[in-house]
Amino acid sequence: MTSPYLEVLRSPRIAAVLLLGFSSGLPLSLTGSTLQAWLTVSAVDIATIAWFSWIGLPYALKFLWAPLMDRFVPPLLGRRRGWMLLTQIGLVTGIAAMAFSSPAESLWALGCAALAVAFLSASQDVVIDAYRTDVLRAEERGMGAAAGVFGYRIAMLVSGALALILADQIGWRTTYFVMAAVMLVGAVTAWLAPEPEVVAAAPRTLGAAVVRPIADLFSRPGAVALLALVMLYKFGDALAGTLTTAFLIRGVGFSPTDVGVVNKGLGLAALLAGALLGGTALARMSLVRALLIFGVLQAVSNLSFAWLALAGKSYPLLIFTVGFENLASGMGTAAFVAFAMALCNHSFSATQYALLSAIASLGRILFGPMAGSMVEGLGWDGFFVLTFFAALPGLGLVWAMRENIAAIENRAAPAVPA
Repeated sequence: MTSPYLEVLRSPRIAAVLLLGFSSGLPLSLTGSTLQAWLTVSAVDIATIAWFSWIGLPYALKFLWAPLMDRFVPPLLGRRRGWMLLTQIGLVTGIAAMAFSSPAESLWALGCAALAVAFLSASQDVVIDAYRTDVLRAEERGMGAAAGVFGYRIAMLVSGALALILADQIGWRTTYFVMAAVMLVGAVTAWLAPEPEVVAAAPRTLGAAVVRPIADLFSRPGAVALLALVMLYKFGDALAGTLTTAFLIRGVGFSPTDVGVVNKGLGLAALLAGALLGGTALARMSLVRALLIFGVLQAVSNLSFAWLALAGKSYPLLIFTVGFENLASGMGTAAFVAFAMALCNHSFSATQYALLSAIASLGRILFGPMAGSMVEGLGWDGFFVLTFFAALPGLGLVWAMRENIAAIENRAAPAVPA
């Protein structure tokens, strides 16, 4: 008799989420760091390059049009897979349009194409998050979250590091054409991916698609505390991450090469391992227990940076600190994404997941700019100790809301007509 654990690992739904995670992560660097490199080597002035950072704005605003993707159903492949296919075809076209542009000859055309790609990418994220929420069974959420993170990060390597290497060998235009072709992975996956076992009714009106998701979230027992938990669970981890690179270079004295190899290389490997380990553990333990254990590890891992600040430049301690922090962060991310999926009502999971993502980023957005002043006032060691304490309110809310979380895990949010 096959164990439920092995069934999760063999699930076609997990495989689809993995490939869609790759599709979600691929466009990000093409309108971010990779595009910035293309502009830099093309001798575009630094002020113009800085303005190009605004191209990422759609990722922060995607919740504004998420209700449209809940309300309207494309004529092909249904509400989730249909929108995925449409956005992915648009992304293939948009990335190819960037390849036809040139920073030297048509900078405005390149900027417009990049903005269109960012908008389509953010829209794709909305519907992929909704599809993942709808298609995964309760026992698959942890591994599904891990699979999505794994695919996303691998795609960022492809469109980031690999694209830069390819650009040196075959040129920028050909590289972007290659990336447009790679984007077809998402379109093929959307075409072949399984439908959710329970297909929820779409909201009947656009007004309902806007209002009902918010009303539904606030109708839950302990709604305000649950939303506070969404905002605070990863807050300490995110606050520490705002200045990690600056700390390692300026605060401790490691070279950029050291940081690139250890923080980016080992850090990525540890993050992926943590996500997979967390997803595997979630298949065997309750969501409450995972949120508590992984949250404690996240908080304690911040103290390892304080230890490094006090100890000074030490390569063994750098490897331990970066590995531990990213491993714990990956595990915490798996638990948090599983929790966010469990909170969503399948009738409007696109809007609700986009809203929950926005709420989760509020703490980092509001307090991230203050991190520099915190370092100036407390020193690097004091700053990282503070990030440990910043993680405790989220853990306290997990403990206080443990019965609510258990009820949410054991009873999927109802899909009701809206």
